[in-house]
Amino acid sequence: MYRPSKKDGVGPKERSLWGDLISIGMVFPIAIVLGWYLGQWIGGMLGHPRHGRLIGLAFGVISGFWELFKVARRLEKFDDLNKIDNGSEEDANDGSNE
Repeated sequence: MYRPSKKDGVGPKERSLWGDLISIGMVFPIAIVLGWYLGQWIGGMLGHPRHGRLIGLAFGVISGFWELFKVARRLEKFDDLNKIDNGSEEDANDGSNE
């Protein structure tokens, strides 16, 4: 089994970002299913389970995309910090050599 050493340059921030990216695969379905059932439950208490399901589903989808947005923003900050730390012109040009 491969275990990265400190020489590989994998720091705790990068590991944390990998964990965030992996969690996105779980956040979407959990948020959608939870929104669906909570909406149905609350809508049932108010006498409108169908409307509650749709509203809960919408909240689940919105919360899933919100989490994706937050992870993308953290990844962008990490990428910007790496570009500054490396200081290379190739990173600024997205690797296009002319």
